[in-house]
Amino acid sequence: MRKAIITISLALLAASAASAQEVEWPNHGNDPGGTKYSSLEQINLSNVSLLERVWTWETGEAPIPLARVALTGKPVTPGKFQGSAVMVRGTLYISTSYNQVAAIDPETGAELWRYDPKAYEWGMPLRGCGFCHRGVAVWTDGHDIRVFINSRWRLIALDGRTGLPIDSFGTRGEIDLTQDLVWEVNRLHYSNTSPPMIYQNLVIVGSGAPDGRIYKQNPPGDIQAFDVISGQRVWSFHTIPQEGEFGNDTWEDGSWTYTGSTNVWAPFTIDAERGLAYFPVSTPNNDFYGGHRKGDNLFAESLLCLDAATGERVWHFQTVHHGVWDYDLPAPPNLVTINVDGREIDAVAAVGKTGFTYVFDRVTGEPVWPIEERPVPPSDIPGERLSPTQPYPSKPPPFGRQTFSEDDLIDFTPALRARALEAIEEYSLGDMFTPPSLHGTIIFPGVWGAANWGGAGFDPETGILYVKALNWPGVFYLEKPDPGDEDADYFLGPFKNLDIDGIPIHKPPYSTLTAIDLNKGAHVWQVPFGDYPELREHPLLKDLDLGQLGAGPPQHGQSGTLVTAGGLVFISSATRNLYAFDKRDGKLVATISLDGYGFGNPITYRTSSGKQFIVIATSEKDGSDAKLNAFALAD
Repeated sequence: MRKAIITISLALLAASAASAQEVEWPNHGNDPGGTKYSSLEQINLSNVSLLERVWTWETGEAPIPLARVALTGKPVTPGKFQGSAVMVRGTLYISTSYNQVAAIDPETGAELWRYDPKAYEWGMPLRGCGFCHRGVAVWTDGHDIRVFINSRWRLIALDGRTGLPIDSFGTRGEIDLTQDLVWEVNRLHYSNTSPPMIYQNLVIVGSGAPDGRIYKQNPPGDIQAFDVISGQRVWSFHTIPQEGEFGNDTWEDGSWTYTGSTNVWAPFTIDAERGLAYFPVSTPNNDFYGGHRKGDNLFAESLLCLDAATGERVWHFQTVHHGVWDYDLPAPPNLVTINVDGREIDAVAAVGKTGFTYVFDRVTGEPVWPIEERPVPPSDIPGERLSPTQPYPSKPPPFGRQTFSEDDLIDFTPALRARALEAIEEYSLGDMFTPPSLHGTIIFPGVWGAANWGGAGFDPETGILYVKALNWPGVFYLEKPDPGDEDADYFLGPFKNLDIDGIPIHKPPYSTLTAIDLNKGAHVWQVPFGDYPELREHPLLKDLDLGQLGAGPPQHGQSGTLVTAGGLVFISSATRNLYAFDKRDGKLVATISLDGYGFGNPITYRTSSGKQFIVIATSEKDGSDAKLNAFALAD
């Protein structure tokens, strides 16, 4: 009898699995609010260590020696594979480093179709990550499926079933995003890396511009929305207010007529129920000197809330006034519901390069906890006039380091400590708002920030936010331009590594993962994650017990977290492992080996077979051997 019951139970389980409802991952951050949370729990604390790789899909991208090289003087090569897939109506869609779009069977990894916009034919993009792209947006009305990719200066609409451009959208399936900006721009200096977002029948896009280009009227950061069917532009918002627009007076001496950037290069999020969109805005050019753009410079480095249907401003908060540190808001704002002192608040939490988490009522823009304006040092650079104060949230505490001092120097050995002290003699040291200088200023955080584009994950069941921090200082020093260059009085000097024979001069951990209770504005736990194997193998260190180093160096680790109802937080962030932590206490419960570096945000979904998958993009540091990797429990 017992055997019969077991047999019947197994049969019922098999039947249930065979008819299981798919659980999608339809947006870059799963839901439009970007929580990166999944209710799936088939993979959980008890079995995550048993995950197996069940399929891989390869991009096949490689250097293209015959492509144009005139713009940069460099051959075209793929960048790190940073794409995060979406899963909609039984299909995975992913963008590659070369801006190709592929449709993949989520169960088997079989390629269904691939579209190549041939973005490489215009040479290497002028941005730090080179050729990279982080995802696509999918719109469906239940019958028609459209996949959108913003490739460099083009917005392209593809048929989700065939991968062919939709001829009725724009001109033969694409739109030139530079067509109606406030001034004519060089399209080769306009870029996109983060995916568009869908709101009803609108596809909304930001843009990027290379930090190193210093000239008047470089591409402005207008936010634009287009009809998903026709491609007609419905609205645009000037992140640098034009004459007569709110905030125009924060750009003195007519600087709004020639200052560019101030773009939304990072992912953004939408409150679909209220029709509100939340944009993290970046720094104006020149990123490190603002003598030519005096004033607070709205809406730079602001959290900007717009009416998603019309593009009208609802509210904003500027996290850095007159920025000269490249402290963009770099990550998708998380839309959260929290309970503070017995009051339920629909809030938005934006993690910054500064290491702060800025938390607001998402409807009114009122801070959930006070944000204080504190005095900060002035600049001694001729022509520069910094803001006398900067905003400091009272809660939550910072999740990344914000001050660099001698106490931060390595002490692995007395000899290394002495060399580190010698290495910083020529520089000024300070906190994050210490100004750039002609001789050089070392501060935490550096230009990579504490947070970056991978952002944070949020657990709606507990109100806890999980965010990775990169603890890596930067050297900010300015130089005069070449004679005859009238568009810039100063610019940031060449990148300098703060190291001793390849050893970072600052103490580990280089990367941490922090759990923040947004109901209380307090940390729950903080742990180092990842490792720096190249450092452990250094001849001067290989015989030492270095403890937990955390992942490094900064150029590689910028992706974020995945949170699940299975009790887990997943993150790789450019290590060769996918780490699974117990979300309650930060205990590492599984380390899953990857074939390459995990440069993409991990995602999860369930197919109609009833199986839950974890999927992550990997490649080598030079962009080679790029793969999408799927993990699941054995049958």
